[in-house]
Amino acid sequence: MRRISSLVLILIVGALFLMLQMFIIHKLLERNKSEVLTVNSQAPVQYRAVSLFMSVVNELYAPVFLVEPSLLTAIMQKRLGNLKKKHDCEFLCTSRNKTTFAAVGHLLVQKEELLSSLENRGFKILKTEGPDPQVTSHHHTTSNLVPYHYLLKYQNHLIHLVLFYERSSLYFWKAPLKLPELSSLNLQEIYLQNGTFASPYSAAIKKAEVTEIKIDGIFLKVPKRPNQFLTSLKNSKFLECNYQQAEEFYRAYPKDESLVALDFKSKAVQVISQGQKILDELGVPFWLSSGTCLGWFRECNIIPHSKDVDFGIWVVDYKQSIISAFEMNGWMLKHILGKVEDSFELSFLHNNGLKLDLFFFYEEKDHVWNGGTDVYTAAKYKYSFPKFSLCWTEFQSMLVRVPCETQPYIEANYGKYWRKKVEEWDWKSSPPNVRENGHWLEEEYQDVIQVF
Repeated sequence: MRRISSLVLILIVGALFLMLQMFIIHKLLERNKSEVLTVNSQAPVQYRAVSLFMSVVNELYAPVFLVEPSLLTAIMQKRLGNLKKKHDCEFLCTSRNKTTFAAVGHLLVQKEELLSSLENRGFKILKTEGPDPQVTSHHHTTSNLVPYHYLLKYQNHLIHLVLFYERSSLYFWKAPLKLPELSSLNLQEIYLQNGTFASPYSAAIKKAEVTEIKIDGIFLKVPKRPNQFLTSLKNSKFLECNYQQAEEFYRAYPKDESLVALDFKSKAVQVISQGQKILDELGVPFWLSSGTCLGWFRECNIIPHSKDVDFGIWVVDYKQSIISAFEMNGWMLKHILGKVEDSFELSFLHNNGLKLDLFFFYEEKDHVWNGGTDVYTAAKYKYSFPKFSLCWTEFQSMLVRVPCETQPYIEANYGKYWRKKVEEWDWKSSPPNVRENGHWLEEEYQDVIQVF
């Protein structure tokens, strides 16, 4: 009797399991059915292109997600209730000549099947490739080529599939896309309108979680926090350190690998990393400046005889909470020089004994500048630089900003002979861009010269 009961129970469980499988298959068929709206020749070409593309992506379970800025913005507005539904196809039928998707390079294992299926469905395909950035980033070159971009043209609509590559735990690297690469598919006009993803420079994009949504009858993945993703895109230009230039420098000046030099480098990395964490939490952007920037640009390294670490910050980004934030994290305020509206500078001492200088920069019509103050004479100094924008770079396994126009910035501060190793440096007279800028008034001393 027990055996019969057990057999009946097994049959019931098996039947339930079979019903569950059939339910799942039914749902998958419904899902695929919803994507076969491409057969409707009345639908706009942009919808048909995306629908065909996503049907192949979903068939292969390819880890592809939508990154088209205009569509992410519309989806975000919809979530906020700012976008009223006017018709059934409210996103993918909007007027545009391209739709951009992305995939993480090493996760897209279905590359060949994907391209073959798309070609069979009428897509014309162009692939761009180059050296593996994960190898290049570690001071080596490689003959191993990896895909950077897939340009998939369906009639007069472009599906642009961008391959992201992990360069650290923090960000994805995107390869440049240059105009000549587009000529075979007559995509130059689309390229000029394609913005970030079709730019002729590399980009660093903060990593993002993705989530699945259904829009206009099509299942696809999008960044979970589209606003953060779009913000990351706005200023994503990336500069690679010039490793060949660094090797040439070290051939002329062998690398200092003494215990003292290695100890300084270790401490400097601590200062940069922890200083970055504090400023990032405050929302204060900074860049590597002065000797720290020279070390990155010339040597892809920290200059062991530079004695401290230097950050640049636009004065408009100054927050009063900077001082308290550093102190709460165990740093000691060493000095406050100048005032926010003129020649402002902060200096903090890390508990490892190394100093971090924060130089605040002021923008004029045709140049930018930062100031300096002699604490003994109250003399003011002004350091002028050509205008510059900011780029990301990877330095000592950290993602940090540097001036995009790095060489003019370096030459302003160190002259045309910046490639030469100089160990003696006077901050008041050595820089070619320094000028005397008057003196602080005696009644201002207690405010503009604060040394602790």
